[in-house]
Amino acid sequence: MNDMNPSTILLIDDHPMLRNGVKQLIALDTSLKVIGEASNGEQGVELAKKLDPDLILLDLNMPGMNGLDTLDSMRQTSLSGRIVVFSVSNHEDDVVTALKRGADGYLLKDMEPEDLLTALHNAAAGKMVLSEALTPVLAASLRESRPSGDRDIQSLTPRERDIIKLIAEGLPNKMIARRLNITESTVKVHVKHLLKKMKLKSRVEAAVWVLQSNVL
Repeated sequence: MNDMNPSTILLIDDHPMLRNGVKQLIALDTSLKVIGEASNGEQGVELAKKLDPDLILLDLNMPGMNGLDTLDSMRQTSLSGRIVVFSVSNHEDDVVTALKRGADGYLLKDMEPEDLLTALHNAAAGKMVLSEALTPVLAASLRESRPSGDRDIQSLTPRERDIIKLIAEGLPNKMIARRLNITESTVKVHVKHLLKKMKLKSRVEAAVWVLQSNVL
């Protein structure tokens, strides 16, 4: 996105001071723009439907409709933007559950401001985003949940290996399709097959596994 066409962002968080701080930070970057904010999940879902922003920053721990329920509700609508959890929690259960339920990334609220802006740019561009501190958390979860012997990279076709490598680089389906000169729908089919073969629940798990196991 260029300055004339900034990426639009919706903030869903029950803390006004946090929302104001994030808004002030984003206001420093002309290629990003906050177009709405909600203090609870119900309001967030309604605003998401109405505004259909490029990116939604979603808090996990909110009174009433919590972040996971809000995520589930938004995933049942036809939103075109990315949904990234923005939380204080670095607990393995929270991270893994959010990603399995459809979050496009997970960022921690104690990130450095410049790192947050970079992550927002990447998320708006369609890339998977994850706070650096969470990579070992996810890796530990993968090791505990399934023995690594269950996964053999050789069981993938050469095309599937190309695609999982690009997933690990954070590329979305559209960019993978362009890089490999195939259609986006073909990429989706390959991604579905490779995740099933490798017993991986999500693209994020696939990326972390590739990075941690050095198989490619």
